[in-house]
Amino acid sequence: MLNGDIKQTLKSMTIPMILGMVMLMTFSIVDTFFVSMLGTEQLAAISFTFPVTFTLISLNIGLGIGTSAIIAKYIGSGDSQHAKSIATGALMLSALLVGLLAVVGIITIEFIFSLMGADDTLMPYITAYMIPWYLGGVFLAVPMVGNSVLRAFGDTSTPSIIMAACGGINAILDPILIFGWGPIPALGIQGAAIATAIAWGIGCVWILYLLAVKRQLIEPRLLSMPEFIAASRGVLKIGLPAAGANMLTPIAGGVMTAVVATYGAEAVAAWGVGNRLESIASIVVLALSMSLPPFISQNYGANKLIRIKTAFNLVAKFVLVWQLVVFVILALSSNFIASLFAQEASVVRDITLFLYIVPLAYGVQGIIILTNSSFNAMHKPMSALLLSILRLFVFYVPIASLGSYFYGLEGLFWGCVIANLVTSILAYVWFTRNLRNEMALADSKQVVGINE
Repeated sequence: MLNGDIKQTLKSMTIPMILGMVMLMTFSIVDTFFVSMLGTEQLAAISFTFPVTFTLISLNIGLGIGTSAIIAKYIGSGDSQHAKSIATGALMLSALLVGLLAVVGIITIEFIFSLMGADDTLMPYITAYMIPWYLGGVFLAVPMVGNSVLRAFGDTSTPSIIMAACGGINAILDPILIFGWGPIPALGIQGAAIATAIAWGIGCVWILYLLAVKRQLIEPRLLSMPEFIAASRGVLKIGLPAAGANMLTPIAGGVMTAVVATYGAEAVAAWGVGNRLESIASIVVLALSMSLPPFISQNYGANKLIRIKTAFNLVAKFVLVWQLVVFVILALSSNFIASLFAQEASVVRDITLFLYIVPLAYGVQGIIILTNSSFNAMHKPMSALLLSILRLFVFYVPIASLGSYFYGLEGLFWGCVIANLVTSILAYVWFTRNLRNEMALADSKQVVGINE
């Protein structure tokens, strides 16, 4: 990562991540597909859960970002020994925080989803799904942060294998637990959450074995309290703002779900399907957002800023072209895709409308995602947090809401496109100017050192 060809290095790190991310994203897309067979109410119920479940996932993503950034910088500067205690502390911290949030989540299910606009007919389905999902949340925390440890060392293949395996297990268990098979009773929408929890549990055991026994990248014990505090401090410095930035996305999503809910359960169902399809359609961007940060952090630690600039511009150009191709594919196949997830004509119509408009902005949205992860990789989490706040609550929610007010559901979709376009321009200019300032500062220090 410090001396190799930039394009080939990023390619070799990203391709394994794509497979893993595809399988990871199948958790939500497969759940949505099988639950849609139960009916529109169940599909609407699982659509309501997405902003809330992603909030908990976002905490894990943020802690993983902090873990990867700290460890990768130590590796880049030549101090790999310190990474072991940091990795151990990060795993303990994620399990603790997610466990606490899960308890709070179970207690507040009716309150939270009522605020989002869920009515009494949907609440039993939401409760049946969320309770086992929350209980399995800790099993998700350990693999996500553990995979970040592996990526910090440049290993993107093993995390991909783990994610792919867990996604495959979930896909196998979903129809069995949702519809029943042999002695196993049909659990309905609850079965989807239980299948996910079981897959996460297997991933948890797997990653702990790899890190503690096979690779010896973490301590094979719990840290003492002083060790835990010391290890957590650096992770939280980057991880908390990163988690906060990621958790803003489902909060904004919850607001937008409430806006969409004014158009009825059919619109909410279509919105939920569209958001899950977005995860699959942006899979390359998401993979790059995981492979690019370790590259940036290691080169940042080694003070090789030119390599960072080259890598960021290369990835940005690729993402714009790639996502344009994805948009064309989604637009041409929109009717077929919509018919896979819905039987009612109104739901099919709304899903089709979503796919005609919203994916047009996936390329510029990719620039925002990559800029955010790059800020965190360069240990500037507050810049990443501020960018997320501006994107979601200065541009996305207000512009989409105005579009909805004046032009209905179609106006809301176009508002999403406009908001992402404006934010991407801001993000790119901000990051490149920041990097230019870092390079000027490094050059001035080098001049001072030569003069001395």
